[in-house]
Amino acid sequence: MKDLLYKIPASIHDVGTIKKLLYEHSEIKFISLVGIDLSGHDTDTKIPVKLFLDDLQDFLNGSVQTDGSSVVLPIIATLNNAKIDLVPDLSVDWFVDYNYELVKDGFPVGTLKIPCFLFHDGKAVDSRSILNNSIKALETSIMDMLKDSPEICRDYGFRYEDLSSIFISSATELEFWVKTPNEKAQLDQLSTSQVLKEQYWKKTVGIIRTSLEETLLEMDKYGFEPEMGHKEVGGVKASIDIQGRHTHIMEQLEIDWKYSSALQAADNELFIKSLVKETFRRNGLDVTFLAKPLDGVAGNGKHIHISINAKLKDGQKINLFAPTKHHYMSSIGYGSIMGILKNYEVINPFVTSSYNALKRLKPGYEAPVSIVASLGHTIDTPSRNRTVLLGLVRDVTNPASTRFELRSPNPHSNTYLSLASMNMGMLDGIKYALQANKSEDSLLKELKKSFNESADYLEDDRVYISEEDIFEDYSEEDRKVLFGKTPRTVYECFSSLVNKDNKYSILLDKNVYDNLLIESYTSARLSKWLEDIKGRVIPTHINSLKAMVKVHDYEYSTDYDEDMWDKIVTIKKELVQNTLNTKSLFNRLKEEIEVCNYAAISELEMEMDAKMNEIKELYYAYTSNII
Repeated sequence: MKDLLYKIPASIHDVGTIKKLLYEHSEIKFISLVGIDLSGHDTDTKIPVKLFLDDLQDFLNGSVQTDGSSVVLPIIATLNNAKIDLVPDLSVDWFVDYNYELVKDGFPVGTLKIPCFLFHDGKAVDSRSILNNSIKALETSIMDMLKDSPEICRDYGFRYEDLSSIFISSATELEFWVKTPNEKAQLDQLSTSQVLKEQYWKKTVGIIRTSLEETLLEMDKYGFEPEMGHKEVGGVKASIDIQGRHTHIMEQLEIDWKYSSALQAADNELFIKSLVKETFRRNGLDVTFLAKPLDGVAGNGKHIHISINAKLKDGQKINLFAPTKHHYMSSIGYGSIMGILKNYEVINPFVTSSYNALKRLKPGYEAPVSIVASLGHTIDTPSRNRTVLLGLVRDVTNPASTRFELRSPNPHSNTYLSLASMNMGMLDGIKYALQANKSEDSLLKELKKSFNESADYLEDDRVYISEEDIFEDYSEEDRKVLFGKTPRTVYECFSSLVNKDNKYSILLDKNVYDNLLIESYTSARLSKWLEDIKGRVIPTHINSLKAMVKVHDYEYSTDYDEDMWDKIVTIKKELVQNTLNTKSLFNRLKEEIEVCNYAAISELEMEMDAKMNEIKELYYAYTSNII
């Protein structure tokens, strides 16, 4: 029996090899051209292999079009100018997606997924293109700066003439919740289990173990080189039915895999998310990648790791973040971390861009709330501060592993645009470090500056490094003063793009972004924010409020019960019920949404969230008093 084909590597994307492989593997019945719109959604087409083979060269040249007004490219692809060309990317691996529930001639039916760039009126307008352009901008700029700074090359033990290329490495960690379909969450049990740390790295059992192991084995077949799969902090112990099967499953898991080049890493993650969902679904389990699927318990993170490397003509690879002296990092590393921190206000909208994503970024859940980084307790004592936005990951015995970990993304963050924006921040910081000929000592001193200490690049009224617990050792007011105000709503998060503040220009460098792309992206995410509130958040809150019913009319009820219920009813009316003279908060929100009054919506959203939190706490206290 022949082996299944799991991927076609980038190194063999010539017409002859592609035809040969597809004729040999007749189990591959379809081709899917995968473009990524500005919200990170991937297109999925089903083109019969025969049609693809008959016109293979035309397909590779971009002969396929789609309706761009039906994907997220607002302002760009309009109803009267909607044609989008899909141009296959020959520089990355192509994977085969198998349908194990449809078997023909003894083999599951496969679809070859081909990542593409999306062109509108001859211009690339998709997330993959933006990341690809940012990679080229950063890599070529560093090449040029190293040419002007040969001493940096000498510090690493090579000459500029020995340099073949610069490449960016990246990897992501993926967290997700798994549950039995239709299972209702017992929030008090989940919260208690989390506080007691009963789940983290606990042994997986039953169908969860089977599904996780199947996923890791499948990942290995594709060459993703999985490094770890384990229980995360969230979850409760499952029940067992009379047949010995687990029921009432609700657990949080994480999987990690090996790094790749930046564009390949983003493609890998997209495919792996689909692989995870399908594998667990075949075993009767739901998977959610929502940032905050359940209030009061841990949300799902997707930490992004990134480093910059040099490849020499002899094949040797050198991590350019690793120090050449007794330091935390090199000047390129210091410049990179400074660039991300200084410019994070314009990077953040491409990382944290939804109502649900912001719900995850709250104190107490190991998700960052402030623009601050950690380097380690000392140069010789690396650490992993889990409370900061950006952490330096180091191993003094393995300099090649030196990298940054951005902790704010979630599984729905658009990895392509997150990485692209990080690249532009790093480029800005590296330019400062290298073109101003800054030493490692001076860069470290500036990075560790105190509040209101003047600096050449970083802002005076900010602190950028802390090795403390950001949640425990600083008050909310301290965090706001030292690390900058944290956006509370999507509108606040996007204010730097809407108002085109002084950091906005770094995105336009080297034409990676332009005003139209940013305007299109901003329009899409703000529209999603409004639709989420109107179509999901408010209906969910109304259902929660309807479930809060009076339960104390019996002989043991007390004046406390009456008082608590009166408070609950008052907040219910404020949220939901109109009168002749007043409108409910929900109604006011809907009216402002209709006219896209973003500032008013932002304020009303915060008022709504505060009242919902208050009424949930009141109702919990009220029902806890009933005997």
